[in-house]
Amino acid sequence: MDEKNLAEQLRRIADALERASPIAEPQTDLNSADAFVWSAEAMRLQPVKQVSHVPLALLVGIEHVQGILLENTERFAHDLSANNALLWGARGMGKSSLVKAIHAHINSKTAHALALIEIHREDVASLPTLLSTLAASKRRFILFCDDLSFDKDDTSYKSLKAILEGGLAGRPSNVLFYATSNRRHLMPRDMVDNERSTAIHPGEAVEEKVSLSDRFGLWLGFHACSQETYLAMVDAYTHAFKLKIAKGELHYAATEWATTRGSRSGRVAWQFIQDLAGRLGKKIS
Repeated sequence: MDEKNLAEQLRRIADALERASPIAEPQTDLNSADAFVWSAEAMRLQPVKQVSHVPLALLVGIEHVQGILLENTERFAHDLSANNALLWGARGMGKSSLVKAIHAHINSKTAHALALIEIHREDVASLPTLLSTLAASKRRFILFCDDLSFDKDDTSYKSLKAILEGGLAGRPSNVLFYATSNRRHLMPRDMVDNERSTAIHPGEAVEEKVSLSDRFGLWLGFHACSQETYLAMVDAYTHAFKLKIAKGELHYAATEWATTRGSRSGRVAWQFIQDLAGRLGKKIS
């Protein structure tokens, strides 16, 4: 084979190898937005230009836990010591809404103070990769996992436990982890009971799983609300959006709405307000 043909063959091989190589994903500019969603499949952060959130002042009925989480987050934003937080309890009582509201509230006072990163429950195993990316940044990040829980035979909780406190590398100082869950100990009771009944040392087996919750410095409980609190939520929304309706009529309609759904919560109150605003010919967001 002469030199010309050899050069042509080498060029074709090089072209084929280049086509076969995966295209490198462009690195996300961590200053391009104040919120991101972590894509474990692509191993990259996807910017979110506008986060849907409820103003902090409209989260009625959870003032106690609101104050605790706000103070913790403000300390973190100012480069002071702060704790990872587990927000647990009743559905629809504002757990995830509170995290997003506090993020927006702090950034409204100090622009770009915090970046909020949502990570899905099924992507927890990819946390080490994400943390290595965040550790190299000068920004401060809140990692947020909504509806975190673990089922039987799920061992990914061990990775999370090491990252929260116990691993060699640990959690970068510019990262805080907030999670919401309906379970205080992040697992169903039958899973704990099964561990206790089948283990050689039952206490140690249960402790291994329950200890994940202990890695969160803050446990904030959200409980089902009373009729009085539910109506206070409705009143706050009605006032904020200037909905014109008599108070007696408002409370009657709101109570009926909650009765048909079999529960009272902040989510139910918000759904009622959306329906009411539509019937009154007003658009809210």
